[in-house]
Amino acid sequence: MTKPSASRTKTLAFGAWSVLKSFQLTIVLLALLMCLVVFCTLAQVEMGTQGAVNAYMRSFVVWNQPLLLRLPFPGGALVGLLLTLNLIAKTIDIKLSWQKAGMWLVHVGLVVLFAGEFVAGMMQVDTNMSIEVGQTVNYVQSYKEMELAVIDVTDPVWDEVYSVPDTMLSKGRDIAIPGTPVTLKVKRFFRNAQLSNLMPGAPPSVATMGVGPGVSVVEAPVVSADNEMNQTSAFVEPVAGGRSYGVWLASVAIGAPQSFTHEGHTYALVMRLRRQYLPYAFTLKQFRHDVYPGTDIPKNFSSLVQVVNPSQKESREVLIYMNQPLRYEGKTFYQASFGKNDTLSVLSVVENPGWLLPYVSCVLVSLGLLVHFAIVLRRSLKRRQDKKEG
Repeated sequence: MTKPSASRTKTLAFGAWSVLKSFQLTIVLLALLMCLVVFCTLAQVEMGTQGAVNAYMRSFVVWNQPLLLRLPFPGGALVGLLLTLNLIAKTIDIKLSWQKAGMWLVHVGLVVLFAGEFVAGMMQVDTNMSIEVGQTVNYVQSYKEMELAVIDVTDPVWDEVYSVPDTMLSKGRDIAIPGTPVTLKVKRFFRNAQLSNLMPGAPPSVATMGVGPGVSVVEAPVVSADNEMNQTSAFVEPVAGGRSYGVWLASVAIGAPQSFTHEGHTYALVMRLRRQYLPYAFTLKQFRHDVYPGTDIPKNFSSLVQVVNPSQKESREVLIYMNQPLRYEGKTFYQASFGKNDTLSVLSVVENPGWLLPYVSCVLVSLGLLVHFAIVLRRSLKRRQDKKEG
């Protein structure tokens, strides 16, 4: 019984290996990838660029999408993983010799390229920095994700900021704010909402403090288009020292400051785009919007910033412009947009630990092609020389 079972296992393993390294599998996976690119491109109209990429290209299975008739379909992550395994299997199958050195380099380069995409999909963080001329900013903020900031504004010089991500607010649990005696009791959370003045005769608001009692909050469908932003809102009750400070409405749509005082400390409640504070600061010295002479066609956008990093004892000016980003402390700052009559510059900030991998891949593939061409040329010349001598 043991021998037939072992033989069957060996046969199945050999069959699986043959399928994994087959060129037919490569063709099928490339066809699936092409379909995903088409679906992702069409979906950007409704879902926005990031939403479509996450749904189609960075998921293992695409679920519940109208373009696919809500049927499951292999996602970009699964197709990419199988392509990587297929490529590795093909590489291992190549004879290990100097004659095949070029092909080895090409295949390894392609594997590195796929690995770079996986690293980018899993670890890349996209944020932005909006900064006005003369302003100093020491944080970047998310495009879509929100946070509820609890800010101790007691000190007129320095604010202590404590943030609660929207993912924690959505769970509806009590949230203790580290470093403070404050605990937030989340009464209701809205990923997106429509706010309006509370009409006479309408049911009272959940809020009892701040501007919330006069505001009506209605839940709205979540938006994902690039030019739309969710009006994230939450009813929260701060509790400190066993005392409740009422129920407050915190919302992205509310610009008025709201705060309460506990034992001499004043805490402000602000719903905003999620921020990441940096150990350095940028000051925008000048922003330029150049156009081609005699037209309104943009030619170049550039931001002259002063980078101040106390921990490195560094202070220098850097010019960031189109196709010339600043790479600093693991982040890349690109000139992305502008506003307020050319007094506001918007920098796109990308943090990607694998940003070097595509360059390494290009070098390996190029070197591999050159080596393979040199080997084939040498073999051809040797064959021609042997023919002449014969």
